[in-house]
Amino acid sequence: MRKITYREALREALREEMRRDGRVFLLGEDIAQFGGSYKVTQGLLDEFGPERVRNTPISEAAIVGAAVGAALTGMRPVAELMYVDFSGIAMDQIANQAAKNRYMFGGKARVPMVLRTQGGTGRSSGAQHAQSLEAWFIHIPGLKVVMPATPADAKGLLKSAIRDDNPVIFIEHKLLYPETGEVPEGEVLVPLGVADVKRSGQDVTVVAHSRMVLLALRVADRLAAEGISCEVVDPRTLDPLDTAAILRSVEKTSRLVIVQEAVAQCSFASEVAAVVAEEALDCLDAPIRRVTALDTPMPFAPKLEQFVIPSEERIVAAVRGVCA
Repeated sequence: MRKITYREALREALREEMRRDGRVFLLGEDIAQFGGSYKVTQGLLDEFGPERVRNTPISEAAIVGAAVGAALTGMRPVAELMYVDFSGIAMDQIANQAAKNRYMFGGKARVPMVLRTQGGTGRSSGAQHAQSLEAWFIHIPGLKVVMPATPADAKGLLKSAIRDDNPVIFIEHKLLYPETGEVPEGEVLVPLGVADVKRSGQDVTVVAHSRMVLLALRVADRLAAEGISCEVVDPRTLDPLDTAAILRSVEKTSRLVIVQEAVAQCSFASEVAAVVAEEALDCLDAPIRRVTALDTPMPFAPKLEQFVIPSEERIVAAVRGVCA
């Protein structure tokens, strides 16, 4: 099977959906001639023209507001915010308009829009350009939140998100764009709300999403040499969450480690831990462990940035701890 990059998989999903459905169009800062800050939309202007690949002013509120309005009138916009950190400028449009309209109008209004953005660390971008803010959106009823870790999932989930009749927050990690992986040619759809067991194991469940999946898989390889068998579960969609898949894994392994790049307080890791504690406490043979970023704004210095976020060594220590 062919291998392509995460970036190419996203671009392929956008191209295929724009060819399939004339209502799909793109809008965002520098996404046309420049091809986007991370070059995901490169070349799409040449095929689809400026009406469907639209550069916008530097206004997140305007980008999201226009996408909400377009979706309400029957279009299927894919809006891009350069950094998830800037979503606060558009939070009224996201939380009070996109997320609420279908409910406020008794299901008669739909908001089929995708908000593509990227987060995470790894480029020494500083405290205002390197956050992991997925918990903001998970907390808002009416939004779906997707964070793919592999090129195949990136393509399949983005296509499903574009076809969904609800607003989807689609968060990409800035270090994943050059990662390569096998992606089938042609139609690839990954349903929203379905987790994937990236590696089967018997001794401990490791739940990780986005780039942390890659770290978890490397840790699983290391610990296999010690006789510790890790099952790595990638939720892929954080909301709706496939709790059944996580519970099945925990019931099998009796141990749980949750890894995320975001801080621990009121986080996705906290939600997973709470669900397992409520639904499968009797299955656990050890306390649940969370491996998260430290509770501090993200440093600019590369060594400090790496110190703050989860490392393979911290994940290894957590897994060894629950398996002791």
